[in-house]
Amino acid sequence: MSLDKLLVTGDPLILFSQIAIGLTMVGLVALITYLKRWKWLWNEWFTTVDHKKIGIMYIISGVLMFFRGGVDGLLMKAQTSRPDMEFLDAQHYDEIFTTHGVIMILFMAMPMLIGIMNVVVPLQIGARDVAFPKLNALSFWLFFAGAMLFNLSFVVGGSPDAGWTSYFPLAGKEFTPGVGNNYYAIALQIAGIGTLATGINFVVTITKMRAPGLKWMRLPIFTWSTFVTSIIIVAAFPILTVALAYMSLDRLFGTHFFTVAAGGDPMLWLNLFWLWGHPEVYIVVLPAFGMFSEIIATFARKNLFGYKSMVFAVVGIAFLSMLVWVHHFYTMGNSAAVNSIFSLTTMMIAIPTGVKIFNWLFTLRKGRIEFTNPMLWSLAFIPCFTIGGVTGVMLAMAAADYQYHNTMFLVAHFHYVLIPGVVFAVFAAVYYWWPKMFGFKLNEKIGKWHFWLFVIGFNFTFMPMFFVGLDGMSRRMYTYSESTGWGAWLGFSAIGSLVMAAGFAAFCYNIYWSFRYAERNVGNDPWNARTLEWATASPAPHYNFAKVPEVDSLDDFWYKKKAGKLGLKKSDIKPIHMPSNSWTPIFISVAFGIVGFFLVFEWFTLAIISSVLIIIGLIANTFDYDDGYHIPAEEVEEEEREWRGELE
Repeated sequence: MSLDKLLVTGDPLILFSQIAIGLTMVGLVALITYLKRWKWLWNEWFTTVDHKKIGIMYIISGVLMFFRGGVDGLLMKAQTSRPDMEFLDAQHYDEIFTTHGVIMILFMAMPMLIGIMNVVVPLQIGARDVAFPKLNALSFWLFFAGAMLFNLSFVVGGSPDAGWTSYFPLAGKEFTPGVGNNYYAIALQIAGIGTLATGINFVVTITKMRAPGLKWMRLPIFTWSTFVTSIIIVAAFPILTVALAYMSLDRLFGTHFFTVAAGGDPMLWLNLFWLWGHPEVYIVVLPAFGMFSEIIATFARKNLFGYKSMVFAVVGIAFLSMLVWVHHFYTMGNSAAVNSIFSLTTMMIAIPTGVKIFNWLFTLRKGRIEFTNPMLWSLAFIPCFTIGGVTGVMLAMAAADYQYHNTMFLVAHFHYVLIPGVVFAVFAAVYYWWPKMFGFKLNEKIGKWHFWLFVIGFNFTFMPMFFVGLDGMSRRMYTYSESTGWGAWLGFSAIGSLVMAAGFAAFCYNIYWSFRYAERNVGNDPWNARTLEWATASPAPHYNFAKVPEVDSLDDFWYKKKAGKLGLKKSDIKPIHMPSNSWTPIFISVAFGIVGFFLVFEWFTLAIISSVLIIIGLIANTFDYDDGYHIPAEEVEEEEREWRGELE
């Protein structure tokens, strides 16, 4: 591709976006320079290996991607709000629903959840950091490089347009010759490597770095769900890596893994994609289940009902998630026997999921419920997710799926699964663990505006899709005639999306308001919670715990708090060993981004030359013999006195 075709031109919306992005970047650089914050950013954030700061960077990235994906959703809703609408043309609509799906699942849901896992899990198990802090930083920066590369397609070269599933032969070069789907293949590959490294890191962290006495059946349920999720990541993401590698070879080098005419098979892509894709649903939902469990137990003022059954349910869901992928393409020529087997395995997932619903309901029973913002999101999740689950059982029946397949009914179903199961959870978790990250609460009153606007808007937006889907509306239709009778439903849905957007705006305003005005002295345990992360200061110090805690039971913090056994003796404070910051993770990731950009445009010579940067980064990292540093006992003692008062 010649340089004069790099920028996407000819669309006023994109031109406006290009100008806005350019001005925002210039303004941001000018502001940081004016405030003289470059050194601070480099030392405190860009090179950090602290799991809490990395978690916060994941969350900030997720919020930005939520905005980007949300705008895509609003544009789609504007286009379908009236019959014969001409707000977007077919090509632009294809690109927007593709980027909306990819961004919301891979670049919004994943970083938000991994961010919260990063902040909370090491604290919940009494560790000072994750097992591989530098790898953790590399994971974040690889994700970020992939996300930025994918978003670049919007203004440079053109967006992918084959749907978030990128089915072949549509995603092949013969039908989409532009660079859009190259972005898909390369950007997801880079981000996926980071996610796979995260999975490995958390498996090792939870296995090897638990505090003394913290046995498996004493783990907080969120840590359990993170552990099981990490195992699914390790099992499923290599499949995506292979699929994307085949896709890249087909598109960049003319191989024919998925080309029928040359002996390839498009169904190979479908099988590989959904072998990763369905477990991916549980990769984003299982941590959410853990979050809701922690929050419901805290604000019902009871221990979690059926803890062991909850653990077995999480493990059962993870196992079954690898055995159901064919239900995504019942209609594509499988035999009745194959469809029946996958229909059964799919419906079996309803059993452990139902167990969890009853666990939460029985935890609430006779509880002294406090309707805080985290609890409101958790309570709203149960009925909304149940609607998503029940419609999922309908779709699991192969014979019935021939009616629902590829309709808006399916779109409504997975939004009723993923928005309550992920977005509600993320909001609940952010409100709940915000004090542990920043030392103050988000405003409860503004939070309730956020909650009601978003939940009402969500139901207004997606409930009508069930009805138009049952009436025969296919997904991904960019226009329709008035004679279909769908105009009123879809117009109502578009209004609902605006209400949801207002809810998200309230959330952003809440962050701004709370940073400026919220009370700072909320203590280390503002919710009267049950798990170990609340045993240390808010925000947590960079060493997490002055003394590694010893655990005697499930909800150990709760019982020791009630017994007044949480004091710290001055004699217990020793120098603490911590890992040093490192520049190599961000350097390697930027190099990956540069190489990826050249590969997208098939500038292979430049890609090979810039690959040297990756090798330089890896060599520098290999010969980095920095063993970290020690925090003096006096410094730890002083920091502990600030929030504990006098030590014992």
